[in-house]
Amino acid sequence: MEPLSSLLWVKAQSCSVSLEPARARLRWWRSPGPAGAPGADACCVPISEIIAVEEAGVNKKHCPSGKWQKMEKPHAFTVHCVKRARRHRWKRAQVTFWCMDEQLCNLWVQTIRELLGKLTCRPKHLLVFINPFGGKRQGKRIYEKKVAPLFALASITTEIIVTERPNHAKESLYEMNMDKYDGIVCVGGDGTFSEVLHGLIGRTQRNAGVDQNHPRSTLVSSPLRIGIIPSGSTDCVCYSTVGTNDAETSALHIIVGDSLPMDVSSVHHNNTLLRYSVSLLGYGFYGDIIKDSEKKRWMGLIRYDFSGLKTFLSHQCYEGTVSFLPAQHTVGSPRDQKPCRAGCFVCRQSRQQLEEEQKKSLYGLENTEEVEEWKVVCGKFLVINATNMSCACPRSPGGLSPAAHLGDGSSDLIIIRKCSRFNFLRFLIRHTNQYDQFDFTFVEVYRVKKFQFTSKHLEEEDRDLRKGSKKRFGQLCSENPACCCPASNSTWNCDGEVLNSSAIEVRVHCQLVQLFARGIEENPKQAVQS
Repeated sequence: MEPLSSLLWVKAQSCSVSLEPARARLRWWRSPGPAGAPGADACCVPISEIIAVEEAGVNKKHCPSGKWQKMEKPHAFTVHCVKRARRHRWKRAQVTFWCMDEQLCNLWVQTIRELLGKLTCRPKHLLVFINPFGGKRQGKRIYEKKVAPLFALASITTEIIVTERPNHAKESLYEMNMDKYDGIVCVGGDGTFSEVLHGLIGRTQRNAGVDQNHPRSTLVSSPLRIGIIPSGSTDCVCYSTVGTNDAETSALHIIVGDSLPMDVSSVHHNNTLLRYSVSLLGYGFYGDIIKDSEKKRWMGLIRYDFSGLKTFLSHQCYEGTVSFLPAQHTVGSPRDQKPCRAGCFVCRQSRQQLEEEQKKSLYGLENTEEVEEWKVVCGKFLVINATNMSCACPRSPGGLSPAAHLGDGSSDLIIIRKCSRFNFLRFLIRHTNQYDQFDFTFVEVYRVKKFQFTSKHLEEEDRDLRKGSKKRFGQLCSENPACCCPASNSTWNCDGEVLNSSAIEVRVHCQLVQLFARGIEENPKQAVQS
């Protein structure tokens, strides 16, 4: 396709307009530079970020002034595209171009549409689940007001299911014919996303004949991407993958067909799959919060603050053993201050090295999992967290692990040993500022690809099992662990859901799912001046 260049009018200003298929961009500028090149006022939009183009209805009141007033019938077309705003937000912008020649106007519209039609990454038909009960119960209104008009503009057709009960989305995904869809969109909070995630992964494994209950099963990825329109209480997954909890931003990422691979952790107990996790798996403090808040749903969103304060004041610690397999394949570390960003080198390079590691293990060139050296940590803990992402949200912009990566095949294991209530408060405050939250003597953080946890209560019930597991691990815990009276068990907070099993086995599956997202852009720039 040949480049297209014309002299058109934008906002009553004569502009040089250029469409360069080879560079996949649309540019226009008023003031020519040297040899007619674009000047300092040039605007540029990638073809990949154009939402749609349409012929504009001509309104004489809005026609450019000057010689245009003498024309009998001016012609115009409008380009709808992405505009970057503050704090990683995307907005829909529109630019109208005017010309005197109808054929020229049609040529521009046809050429841009042909280029858009070649973008195979864009969805054309989506399955949409709307949770009308999550967060502030605004899911349906947000979709109809902010998202549906954008989908219609981009010629995306949808099939909408308004969920009526827990697990409605998950059950639907197991039963429906998914061949006609290009992706799935969930309108709700982290709970709605988790339902869709479990349904999609479960359906994919069932079709592939994979046993999800086997902890060492190699899970199969689904070709369908998941989009998130945030309307929940925290929307941690959306915030950590896009950088904002804005419905319009998420809708535009879906429209332009962005793809972001994301790790998923499987949580097992006694060869039974309990759940999948993509954000937080927390025992102790965060497990107690979610368990207590479930009893206070009548309080609304304030229940999390109330339960958090109550749990903090109780200052309960738990005793047990954490065994983990370090992620040797990763090129980053939890404290390197290199957060996951769009086009992340750490995720890309870590996956390559993990694949090389798996190939060597497959052909017997290196040690397999049975003889890999596990590490063990014993003691009394206030918190045991495993995060597959930063777990950022508006209240904690850095998140629980600011340098955690979305697709590096590892999880950041954070262990908070027993400490004073004052010191624990100092640690919690670090989540809201820029200081290193791991810079405490009672805090340990590791990048792992697998881990196991057993509470002391269960260890005492089955000492034979504990001795058998010790033979499997290379490094044992300290010879003189802190002594305490047996404590009651906590529960696990798995992406906002309660897991009552204290003994779990967790494995990270590298880049198992794809999101309609790009990752957080390093330096958002305003690309269009509308």
